[in-house]
Amino acid sequence: MLYMVIERFKHGDPVPVYRRFRDQGRMMPDGVKYVSSWIIDDMSMCWQVMECDDRRLLDEWISNWDDLTDFEVIPVITSPEARERITPKL
Repeated sequence: MLYMVIERFKHGDPVPVYRRFRDQGRMMPDGVKYVSSWIIDDMSMCWQVMECDDRRLLDEWISNWDDLTDFEVIPVITSPEARERITPKL
């Protein structure tokens, strides 16, 4: 399953997040895969696509960062998957 993870850095401050990432890495449990990410220009927010089959593992990863970041998690599908689902209804 793919998840769009929206991270809003607390107080709009990315420095503590990047410092921890530099020192400890992504801190993901086995079973969670980082796909890609994008950062807003003022560096106050990040969008990440993560992949995992067990949402509890994603929550475990989030717990490693939730003191520095507020999270919103949205299950998503790829555009090809969306086309496949919608084509029979066209």
